[in-house]
Amino acid sequence: MQVWKFGGTSVGKPERMHSIKNLITEDGNRKIVVLSALSGTTNALISIGESLKSHNDAEATQKINELYAHYESFIKELYSTEAGYAEGKAIIEKEFSFIRSLVNIKPFSVKQEKEIVAEGELLSTQMFEAYLREEGISAALLPALDFMLIDADNEPVLKFTEEKLGAILGQLTDKQIFITQGFICRNPRGEVDNLKRGGSDYTASLIGGAIVAEEVQIWTDIDGMHNNDPRIVKKTFPIRELTFEEAAELAYFGAKILHPSTITPAKMKGVPVRLKNTMEPAAYGTLIADKTSDREIKAIAAKDNLTAIYIHSTRMLNAYGFLRRVFEVFEKYKTPVDMITTSEVSVSVTIDNDEHLEEIMAELRQFADLEECDKDQTIVCIVGNFSADKEGIALKVLEAMKNIPIRMICYGASEHNITLLIHGKNKAAALNALNERCFLYEDAMKDIFSAP
Repeated sequence: MQVWKFGGTSVGKPERMHSIKNLITEDGNRKIVVLSALSGTTNALISIGESLKSHNDAEATQKINELYAHYESFIKELYSTEAGYAEGKAIIEKEFSFIRSLVNIKPFSVKQEKEIVAEGELLSTQMFEAYLREEGISAALLPALDFMLIDADNEPVLKFTEEKLGAILGQLTDKQIFITQGFICRNPRGEVDNLKRGGSDYTASLIGGAIVAEEVQIWTDIDGMHNNDPRIVKKTFPIRELTFEEAAELAYFGAKILHPSTITPAKMKGVPVRLKNTMEPAAYGTLIADKTSDREIKAIAAKDNLTAIYIHSTRMLNAYGFLRRVFEVFEKYKTPVDMITTSEVSVSVTIDNDEHLEEIMAELRQFADLEECDKDQTIVCIVGNFSADKEGIALKVLEAMKNIPIRMICYGASEHNITLLIHGKNKAAALNALNERCFLYEDAMKDIFSAP
């Protein structure tokens, strides 16, 4: 069995749902299909929640009515029979009745925020499953809230998913297609929660790992992962193959096509992940697995809005325990560090969450000297096969960056990336310079990365 995930743009119009129906049924194989909310819905639901938090019930009601009108128009084009339309109408009436009921709940708490945001996936999956049944397809809805669970640290409980989902599938052996929600789950209190924005990718990978799927396919609106950011760099191309480690580095450091957490469950169970284009299903896309081509530099990604912190030990030599004390502060405030460079008496780090920056700085000053933080920084990550016996890779990267100031460099901690810290204003220049220097031989690139 395979797991296929479709994002918001892939299900954002009735005709696209029609196309997805054809995609998932053409080979006759059993599949679990993970759906996001219709494009724009999650943002609309968040906006409704913000109005309710601000006690602006009239504004919230207006936004609810506007979103309802969109869904009413959507189902008129989605279904082709009166019975299908009636079922679609019943679905949206039920879910919007719940959304409207939240207007009367005071105060509007975090619990209600998560409940309202979950409505996007609940709507899209019920509507699509009803459409499949209208088309005579053997389909079943698998409520993600029955088998997706996070623990007290907001981490998915894979064993729970394995047990619960396995039992559910064991009772539905006569069904061909299974539809479920991405993103949403329950927390240890049994409340509706979520895997954070972009979490539908994560859902697909968790399900793929839980059932040890043949393959997980992430369907979006571009031809797989590109070698650079196509919004900034003109001459980019889709990468045919990546290892799990390479894909994880690219996702974490800014490649928007893939949620950063997606790779982990699939890698744990050895399940390949393929990135595909809903608009061009014949395109090969990108295959993420244990093996890949031996091309040295595969791709470049960038992560924005970072803060750099420069910390100096107050003891000039033999600062035993200095690094431990530094990272205990970040651990205390649950603030991950993206990048680190060190010397005997200094350490520089970057963070992407500055919510507790002032508290972190105050505690660090108790045992260290601090420079003024640099904000608006960007990490540029060059990903590939950088084993210790490779020659000239760092030289190629630094030659490309010869006209761009670099604040930090990290190389050698991983065989899969070289990481540079620059000011955000230099991002476009850096990505274009690296693209020109690292991907010079376009014909060779096509041979390596294009589909067979």
